[in-house]
Amino acid sequence: MNDWAGPLIAAALFAFLSPGMVFQMPGKEGPLGFMNMKTSIASIFVHLVIYGLLLILFFVVLHIHLYV
Repeated sequence: MNDWAGPLIAAALFAFLSPGMVFQMPGKEGPLGFMNMKTSIASIFVHLVIYGLLLILFFVVLHIHLYV
């Protein structure tokens, strides 16, 4: 059996946390922008940190597994 939790969670977080896709922190006009499809270096860095912290939470702290 293969553990599919890693690829599925990583892909979902990557899609959701892409800067400008759903939300952007920090936004161009304010602290938070929604669905503007634009990005900045600061926003890329903030989303990178959040992505890394969530991956650590799911895999190291919670030990999530999905066997198929």
